Amino acid sequence: MNVPVVDYPGLSLHLTIARWPTPLGAHPTPPWLLDLLRLDAPAPLLASDELRSAVRDLLRRHGYRPTGRGKPSAEYLRAAVGEARLASINAAVDAGNVASLHSGLPISVVDLDRLRPPLRIDVPPAGSSYVFNRSGQSIDVGGLLSLGDEEGPCANAVKDAQRTKTDEGTSQVLVVVWGVAEPAGHAAATAGWLRELLVRAGAVVEVVG
Repeated sequence: MNVPVVDYPGLSLHLTIARWPTPLGAHPTPPWLLDLLRLDAPAPLLASDELRSAVRDLLRRHGYRPTGRGKPSAEYLRAAVGEARLASINAAVDAGNVASLHSGLPISVVDLDRLRPPLRIDVPPAGSSYVFNRSGQSIDVGGLLSLGDEEGPCANAVKDAQRTKTDEGTSQVLVVVWGVAEPAGHAAATAGWLRELLVRAGAVVEVVG
């Protein structure tokens, strides 16, 4: 799979395809993975205030304001876990949440079969938006680095589109680690650990790019 990426200083992007032999509804999230969805769980990665600032700075490059409800997903995730508000979704999304929680990097997990090629990573123009939940709420993604397909933007470091989210019938996903170049190697280590989690959860993985 070829996914062109716009020139974007400071970005360290990592994409992975994960496939299960049967739909995710037949693969309950293993207890060991759920146990990692704790702030104090042992992990090879560590989030920091400096990293949080670096992620926000990355998203600001084209005018997007990563604050309030538009803050990076890793920040929302950390708060949700700390307040015991995060529920298990499925093995693919839970693995992404574990890696995001402990690394501090936003991670998108989308249903590969719901994407409409050609795919790309670029910056949507002003006025771009999409629905991000079942209630029909939308997010303005103009100026926000995003994954896009033939129908437009569908995932980014803040919220993923409802139309490409996983469900019980999903059997293959595209995972995007929205990493920063500094500290060097942190994004690559995050992607590597996430792939290990996915494999241990029963997936076959493929590095994209």
